[in-house]
Amino acid sequence: MRDASTSGTKAALYDAFAASGKALASGKRLELLDLLAQGERTVDALAKAAGLNLTTASAHLQTLKQAGFVATRREGVRIHYRLAGDDVAQLFALLRRVADRHQAAVPAARDAYLGEDGAAEVTHEELLARVEVGNVVVLDVRPLEEYQAGHIPGAVCIPVAELADRIGELPEENEVVVYCRGEYCALAYDAVRLLTDHGRRAVRLNDGMLEWRLADLPVHAGATA
Repeated sequence: MRDASTSGTKAALYDAFAASGKALASGKRLELLDLLAQGERTVDALAKAAGLNLTTASAHLQTLKQAGFVATRREGVRIHYRLAGDDVAQLFALLRRVADRHQAAVPAARDAYLGEDGAAEVTHEELLARVEVGNVVVLDVRPLEEYQAGHIPGAVCIPVAELADRIGELPEENEVVVYCRGEYCALAYDAVRLLTDHGRRAVRLNDGMLEWRLADLPVHAGATA
């Protein structure tokens, strides 16, 4: 039986666990993890994507690095950040899922952010089956750099900001399956609304690239399709 002398070491262990929780206790730091789950980025790119100034973004990233959630590499004067491992992406996805199920404020906040597009959703398995048949276009509406870092094989890249001007590139006779970063990414919702407003048949993948990677499904990187 352990005596009172072990209580200090036990407290130190649990304090070490708690340090990880403290690093996650910021919406902006979670947003940075979400962005890094799409691929490696510089501090400048992360700050711009997250709507932060450079100093604030750097401070958040340092907190995440001290907790072991992100790693860095230097290229000249630029510092590139990436997730420290797939387990960090798994933790981030699990945190969101648990919060959605057990945190009363999350569903309402989710619905207010994503909105309603009335679109049907397809699972990974359903998407793969439709691709096999060959009667769909898989549309990635993330920014180009995220697509190039890794995308669903065969997906066409049209960032949502360019979709209105480039909708003619999508064949009218095919249904479009849209995806973006993950289950809570608004880009796919915005794209489906735009497509349906233009009379196109569009559905959403029920999650996104984060969950696709975590399911260990095929991922291609590089140039646009």
